Amino acid sequence: MNKNAFSYHLTKYFAEYLPKQTAASPNTIHSYRDTFVQLMEFYKAEYGLPPEKLEYGEFTADRIESFLTYLEDTRGVGISTRNQRLAAIHAFFRYLQYRDPAGFQQCAQILSVPFKKAPVKPMNYLSTEEMKLLLSIPDQKKDGQLRDLTIMVLLYETGARVQELIDLCPSNIRFSTTVTVELHGKGNKTRLVPVNADAAAIVRSYIRRCHRTDADKPLFVNRKGEKLTRAGIQYIIDKYVSTAHLQHPGLFRSRVTNHIFRHSKAMHLLEAGVNLIYIRDLLGHTSVVTTEIYARTNPKIKEEQLKKHSASVETVQKYSKEQKKDLIDWLKKNL
Repeated sequence: MNKNAFSYHLTKYFAEYLPKQTAASPNTIHSYRDTFVQLMEFYKAEYGLPPEKLEYGEFTADRIESFLTYLEDTRGVGISTRNQRLAAIHAFFRYLQYRDPAGFQQCAQILSVPFKKAPVKPMNYLSTEEMKLLLSIPDQKKDGQLRDLTIMVLLYETGARVQELIDLCPSNIRFSTTVTVELHGKGNKTRLVPVNADAAAIVRSYIRRCHRTDADKPLFVNRKGEKLTRAGIQYIIDKYVSTAHLQHPGLFRSRVTNHIFRHSKAMHLLEAGVNLIYIRDLLGHTSVVTTEIYARTNPKIKEEQLKKHSASVETVQKYSKEQKKDLIDWLKKNL
């Protein structure tokens, strides 16, 4: 590899390859960027190598593993974040293998650094009772709370990821015989999701009353008129969950994140008997294998399947009463 090729390829990777060739989402690009910022900060602090002096030879499997250990032990990140950082590093060095073949073996060493196994956490989701209660809390007569209700309704009804919701514009809502929401997901993929009449009425009321009719402006904004952030949406959710929990202390025992609305929708559809294929399309999964996690997690579905497919444990009568009597008589005489 050429000594100065690292900075050249890193620049091309972020400026052209990720946004233009792979159509990576802004969130993915930001995550990858943060990884390399942290990696370069680590190299400067640990090995005295500032970014402008970094060369390919400085990147070894041992040093990458040391960086990952640093993330866990010093920065306190979890296994999931550690693996995300490694995935970003793998992606870049996999990209390099095809652009600078001279360093193929060195890239292969870095690609051999393994991901760390993490304990499987149970999937959290709201019951239908909890969801109905939560959506009943906002006062629709107040514009601010109508906005909040619309956010939660769309998160649940469409199964949208939070960034997909943040990026919504009024032009993405199609009011027709069947009201649909156009979501732009991972990999720049677009999907149309139908919403029921009640949800559509709430969205229509919000757009009209809160003057969100400019087709290409954000559908949801804060008090300053700025596009809502992930943190802003989570704040809204936390506020209403807290109120609901005070009213019913036995409910909402775990924290409700924006993603739990998506999980809840999938679980409720599954419990209603909706085919996994349709749930896959609603959520925008590439493969139904990803969607199957809901079927494996849902205790109600497990119970139903076990009852349906379990073998009967009832004993089968092999002998008549007469045969049993003859057998007992024979045993008495011969034993």
